[in-house]
Amino acid sequence: MEDGRKGIRLIQVLFVATAIWDAGLGLVALFAPVWMFQTLQIPSPEDWGYVRFPGALLVIFAAMFVSIACNPVGRRGLILYGIALKWAYTGVVVSSWVTTGVSDAWKPFALLDGVVGLLFLWAYLALGKFPTSGGAQASGPQPAGIL
Repeated sequence: MEDGRKGIRLIQVLFVATAIWDAGLGLVALFAPVWMFQTLQIPSPEDWGYVRFPGALLVIFAAMFVSIACNPVGRRGLILYGIALKWAYTGVVVSSWVTTGVSDAWKPFALLDGVVGLLFLWAYLALGKFPTSGGAQASGPQPAGIL
């Protein structure tokens, strides 16, 4: 069982590190998008809302990643949403990259998210070997009064 605890600890570290990274990127996109685009030498968008909204989503997903890190087995189902986020971004950037071109600044982020998506898939599969305790929902406890 010692190996199982080490594996869960590694998964917790993965999700905390991802939460810190995504929250940082999200907060910069929310509160300093002009600085970010100037620093990365990316042409400004038509409307900064196109940058701030994804920034807000990254902060929301970062909160979810912290939640997963707190209870990886019980919140295993949420990992699928993280995989979807990471691979959606990777897919959008790579498809633009090979068809119409994309700023070089976005390419490392896309590649990193693709790798993180693979690590999330590994975590999801690895956590499937652990039983949930007390018959709890795979995504964690449900808010009172909703279901």
